[in-house]
Amino acid sequence: MRIVIPAAPGAAQHPGLNLANSRLSMPGDHVVDLLDTPADATRWLTERDLAPAGTVLHEVCAVRLRALREQVRHLFLTHLQGAEPPAEALAGINAALTQVPTASELRWDPVRGLYRATPHPTDQAVDHALGVLAADTADLLTGAEAGRLTACDSRPCVRYLLRSGRRHWCSVRCGDRARAARAYARRGGTS
Repeated sequence: MRIVIPAAPGAAQHPGLNLANSRLSMPGDHVVDLLDTPADATRWLTERDLAPAGTVLHEVCAVRLRALREQVRHLFLTHLQGAEPPAEALAGINAALTQVPTASELRWDPVRGLYRATPHPTDQAVDHALGVLAADTADLLTGAEAGRLTACDSRPCVRYLLRSGRRHWCSVRCGDRARAARAYARRGGTS
């Protein structure tokens, strides 16, 4: 069964924010990873037009996508804390930004001599997607909307959103859960 949860505010405009939210923490300590398998990662990329239809990712590609997600999440967290980001997260984002090939490589073969070659099509698709996601993350964290970035204020949710007005939740579901917890606490229970 495939879980469909509405995108958090701002995620439709920012693929990097959407990537950060591709792992969900649900009530009952249930975690849903939308990039869990190569098929899941392929579906996630193609549904967002970050890879062409017919792309088939392998586990190594899904691992790279999940690694970028964790680096983006670290950058978002440290941004919200006003702390220095981890060097590994910056290096990962910068590697993704610079990995996108702009032209075919020049190679040498003793029999053929000099020739131009393009990377494997899957590598090219993944490199392109990672580059787009990393560039969007960098733009979000350094642009005018950086001050609107916040974490969902409903536990156990681990998603990020762009705050709009007083809203501090990524979804109606999380807002309802937070309001119910506050009402329960006011009645003498614990949150």
